[in-house]
Amino acid sequence: MTSKKPEIDIVLRRQLLQAGALGLGSALLARGALAADMIKLPLPGGPDERRLTNAFPQKGSMILQRTRPPLLETPFSVYDKGVFTPVNEFYVRWHWADIPTHMDPRTHTVTIGGHVNKELKLTVFDLMRKFKRVELAAVNQCSGNSRGFFQPRVAGGEWSNGAMGNARWVGVRLKDVLDEAGVKPGAVQVQFEGSERPVIPTAPNLKKSLNVDHARDGEVMIAWAMNGQSLPLLNGFPFRLVVPGWYATYWTKMLQHVTVLDHEDTNFWMHPAYTIPDNWPQANMTPGEKDVKFVPINKMVPRSFVTNLTTGAKVPAGRPELVRGIAFGGDTGVKMVELSIDGGKSWMPTQLGRDYGKYSFRQWTTHVKLDRGAQTLMARCTNSDGLQQPMTPNWNPGGFMRNVVESTTVMAV
Repeated sequence: MTSKKPEIDIVLRRQLLQAGALGLGSALLARGALAADMIKLPLPGGPDERRLTNAFPQKGSMILQRTRPPLLETPFSVYDKGVFTPVNEFYVRWHWADIPTHMDPRTHTVTIGGHVNKELKLTVFDLMRKFKRVELAAVNQCSGNSRGFFQPRVAGGEWSNGAMGNARWVGVRLKDVLDEAGVKPGAVQVQFEGSERPVIPTAPNLKKSLNVDHARDGEVMIAWAMNGQSLPLLNGFPFRLVVPGWYATYWTKMLQHVTVLDHEDTNFWMHPAYTIPDNWPQANMTPGEKDVKFVPINKMVPRSFVTNLTTGAKVPAGRPELVRGIAFGGDTGVKMVELSIDGGKSWMPTQLGRDYGKYSFRQWTTHVKLDRGAQTLMARCTNSDGLQQPMTPNWNPGGFMRNVVESTTVMAV
């Protein structure tokens, strides 16, 4: 995590004010404005295609998973553009349909309260003025990324592999803000709540918690910018929580309340929602298995993908062919990425690109010679802790934490 000068960036301030004035308007329900273009998304059991949409403000062409609340998936070809995911192509995931369509950064505040010495109410400009600015590269990945590949199928958003993105996040350390409020002895967890609300008043607001030591580790952030731009409204404007190395369910958008608790958080969104079998990193069980202990989902696990070739692509046989991709280590860095061109029977090293930090995507490349016919390429990441992607997929009823070695079958001609 790198520090920045404490003065306010005038350009970014202007972006924040402009973004707040833009709003979402009625676009969240703009079914008639959806583009007619379709994209192949051959998930087991369907669909074979999904619609592409350009109807959402501050977003480019995205795969439409759901209109309200908006679930927008990043087309996988985007990940071959570079290590950092373009802001206008960064995936979107909301839980409840009642989302503010306008947000004034001059008046929207986050309240720091609960088991603290003094309550604070802070706008984004207060955060800029009062605390040291920091920057951190980190992957934001939905817990259910790739859920559409689970077999047997499970309920929830049927994502392909595009519910993830990587950005340089700019903001302040949550630790500094909590220290300003004064965390009292006996604090156990810190709870986070954003501005989205259910349409049914009896449904529970989305609230997530971290252990107090984790919340104060100096890496968890309140961020107002990503990749040099203010956050889009759909990605949490004017500020959101950043929890590097952990799944995005904790990365609260449009942050409104930070509450220090002197007890364990037992709200619905900590349990039973977003729980996994207690056997990390597998998060695995047998369908129908009984008496399984579940715990809240937490740290991410390593993943890697081929990005410049897609299944069905034709490549020249018998001469060096570039294979390129991305990888990330989960809650730590990438140690190595290996490639197999024989369906996992043997593995060869690849060359790792620039390291932007242990929580970031890292690009890898290599050249291979392929024999004529169908060839199955597999990329496998091992992280800095020695944790390696498995060859068989996991299963759990939430459709969480898929990180099996993925296959890309090409035709060498």
